[in-house]
Amino acid sequence: MKTAVHPFRFSTASYLTRVGNLKATNLVELRDGLEKCSDASIFYHTFQSLGRFQFLTEGFSSDFAQWSLAALNQAKLAEQLAALDIRSYLALNDLRNDLLGILKEFCNSNPGDARKTSFEPFYFCVSVEVTVPLGWEARTLEEFRRHLEGLGHGAFHFHFLVSRLRLHLRTNDFSLWCADELGLASLAARINGIDIYTNTVEALKEKLLNLIDKELHP
Repeated sequence: MKTAVHPFRFSTASYLTRVGNLKATNLVELRDGLEKCSDASIFYHTFQSLGRFQFLTEGFSSDFAQWSLAALNQAKLAEQLAALDIRSYLALNDLRNDLLGILKEFCNSNPGDARKTSFEPFYFCVSVEVTVPLGWEARTLEEFRRHLEGLGHGAFHFHFLVSRLRLHLRTNDFSLWCADELGLASLAARINGIDIYTNTVEALKEKLLNLIDKELHP
C-alpha cells in the first residue's frame, strides 16, 4: 500500500453563532432577507444546519425549508427548498440565487400565502468558523482509518462537507487525499458518493470505514 508524500492532517472546527439584524415573519420578508443577508448567514442555515442536526434522517436539514414547513405549513415549498443538494454548490452565492429563485416563484404565484404571518419569526443568523488542528497525521490508508475511527462529529463535518466550499470542488478532503496522495481514485469516488442526507454522522463514518476495509482487505 502506498505511503503519501503529504500526510492527511486532521482538524476540527467549532462555530460562533450570533443573531443578525434581519428577520422574517412571512415569505416575502424571507425572500427579501435572503437577498440582503451575508454569505455567512447562508452557510449557517444550510451547510451548518446539516451538521448541527447531525444529518437528519427525517425532516429537513435546511433551516429555510424547516421554517417554511413548521412556521407556515407550506409543505410543498419546504420540499422544493430542501431539494437543493448543497454538495453541488461551489459558491454560496450560487446557492443563494437558487433559493431566491424558488421563493420568488412561490411569492409571485401565491401572493396571499406569501404574506401570511408565520407562527414564529425566522431570524437570520451568522456563523464564524474557528479551525483547530488535532495534531493527527496519516501517511497510509491504515493510519488514516485508525484516526478516522476516533474522529468527532465536528471534525468529520469539517472534512467531509464544509471542505467542498473551501476546495471549490465537488468533493471532500478525504476523497481528495485518497486520490491525490494514495492514487486510490476508485475509493475516492465511492467515498464521495456516500449519501449525506439519509445517514447519521455515525452511519456515515461506518460506511466510510467499511469502504476503506474493503480496500485494505479485498
